[in-house]
Amino acid sequence: MIPLIIAICIVAILIAVIWGTYNSLVRLNERVEEAWHDITVQLQYRADLIPNVTETVKGYAKHEKGAFEEIAKARSASISAKGVDGVAAADKSLTGALSRIMAIAEAYPELKANTNFQQLQTQLQDVEDKLQAARRFYNAGAKELNTKIKMFPSNIINKMVGHFKERKYFEVDAAEQERIAKAPQVKFD
Repeated sequence: MIPLIIAICIVAILIAVIWGTYNSLVRLNERVEEAWHDITVQLQYRADLIPNVTETVKGYAKHEKGAFEEIAKARSASISAKGVDGVAAADKSLTGALSRIMAIAEAYPELKANTNFQQLQTQLQDVEDKLQAARRFYNAGAKELNTKIKMFPSNIINKMVGHFKERKYFEVDAAEQERIAKAPQVKFD
């Protein structure tokens, strides 16, 4: 009788471990999915703001046709991008095009003073801040999920179900890393 009770306890413990591990993998996977959707929502919101920014700047800087074409292409690529790598590349291109538009705006004091333009700039900055937070949240979730997938006993359970895949990180490319590394440092003596 005692060996039967021990066997039942061992089986119950194994089932509990498998169940708990699988559920934790599901929870982490859903957290990463949620973070990914947060990124896509913010990217879409930014893409929706861009035509307003472009039209506002066009009113003051009509001869900057190349910049407007560049931002239109970058916006289109951003909307249609798929996967982490594609979205990251499109995001980089769109950020560069937006920077160029903002640089053009700096040359027009009347535009900088325009209330509509100031509100659009504030909204874009807010979106950029939210995007940065969403990227950090995504990367943290991806790290946690990737780690869990590789750890024992999760790795065995994942091999059994074959359901959970490692996630790519939103990474800063080499040029951006170099720019960050060259950023001026403030020192107080």
